[in-house]
Amino acid sequence: MDSEAAAKMADRLATVVREVEEEVGRVMVGQRDVVRQVLMAILAGGHALLEGVPGLGKTVMVRTFGQVLDLKFSRIQFTPDLMPADIVGTNVIAEDASGSRRFEFQPGPIFANLVLADEINRATPKTQSAMLEAMQEKQVTVGTATRALPKPFFVLATQNPIEMEGTYPLPEAQLDRFFFKVLVRFPSAEELGEIVRRTTAGHEATVKRAATGEDILALGRLARDVPIAEPVTDYAVRLLMATHPQGSPSKKAVQFVRYGASPRGLQTLVLAGKIRALLEGRFNVAFEDLREAAYPALRHRFFLNFEGEAEGLSTDQVIADILESVPAGPR
Repeated sequence: MDSEAAAKMADRLATVVREVEEEVGRVMVGQRDVVRQVLMAILAGGHALLEGVPGLGKTVMVRTFGQVLDLKFSRIQFTPDLMPADIVGTNVIAEDASGSRRFEFQPGPIFANLVLADEINRATPKTQSAMLEAMQEKQVTVGTATRALPKPFFVLATQNPIEMEGTYPLPEAQLDRFFFKVLVRFPSAEELGEIVRRTTAGHEATVKRAATGEDILALGRLARDVPIAEPVTDYAVRLLMATHPQGSPSKKAVQFVRYGASPRGLQTLVLAGKIRALLEGRFNVAFEDLREAAYPALRHRFFLNFEGEAEGLSTDQVIADILESVPAGPR
């Protein structure tokens, strides 16, 4: 891609992102960082896990994204009695006009472009595992038949903090398949005032389409073409390696981490850095892009040991220590 074409596509990306964020902002009050991070995950073709206490608007946000991006939307409410077949679908006996019977596949709600997995950690690990193949391979297997999911396909899952009663921690393999884990903070006093004004005034905000699934796929391909210099790639590798306690320059990682992040974390870090560079108007990845992407890309991909959990430490605190311990720039 020549520089002129790249500049045009970068401008197109910035325009789409600005329009999407503006439309989502008609419904959501504040949460600009959350909206931006979810949109980055979508542009990367990945999935996002939104964590926060109930009532912060996570479900409304995901539904609004479906409307703004003109995608087929589906919602799955996860509960302790939900079964895998309730998600992927099942074979049912159908009878035709002649009275003959045959098995017919009844697709589940996973067959959509944008799937809201609401309160995903309310379901048992067996049910949560039904999402693994769909999230990684963009297909599901029922019986002996494998069926492709629509393109594009994104899972935006909401999760209550695991300290809440009646929740199950997500399996590590499933957590690793989320591109970003996004923390949804509690609104400020000013934002709370705006929320109550919007939601008690007797009228609903309406949004319009700002992009299509084809736009998202095209812009995602553009992001992968953004060049990244070898020293920046090396910095990403060193950040990931620092999440492993063996030989990490971070004292907190050495003392409190049980398992470090997987290679998917490195892929996410680099791709998120490319997308952020485009959003900042650059067609090359800077060290700062990786530092900004480190929190949502890595916070769910490494795990604390018993000592870290007993200390009440968060993975974000470990990431902050890693960013201080690993110098940017060439070795």
